[in-house]
Amino acid sequence: MAGESDLRKLLSGMRPELNAGRYVFTTVVGGVPSGVVPVVTVAEQEGLTLVVPLEEADAAGLAYDYVAGWITLRVHSALEAVGLTAAISRELADAGLSCNVVAGFHHDHLFVPYEHADRTVALLEDLARRSAA
Repeated sequence: MAGESDLRKLLSGMRPELNAGRYVFTTVVGGVPSGVVPVVTVAEQEGLTLVVPLEEADAAGLAYDYVAGWITLRVHSALEAVGLTAAISRELADAGLSCNVVAGFHHDHLFVPYEHADRTVALLEDLARRSAA
């Protein structure tokens, strides 16, 4: 099934959903440690980046310095859609919030500072309302 590519529809229908828990970015060499189930992996020249629940990182002794909340945009965005990431980045940058975006096949996922996750959802819901008008 093809995803949505119309920017106005993407923004007005994004339905941001905060996933439970705290997530961290870490890197490993030699594979994913036992007991760790990443929600994101990225193979880089320097090693394998993992985004994992904080509790799993702590249990495995993995180092991290950024604790994030994980927001899923519930709209099915097309991978070739233009402008969604830019519009969200602009909105959050204007509010002084960092955001790390990961595109999945069906949805976009945002990792934002954990202590600002609820505020971020509220900002995105407001952006969706303004986009629908």
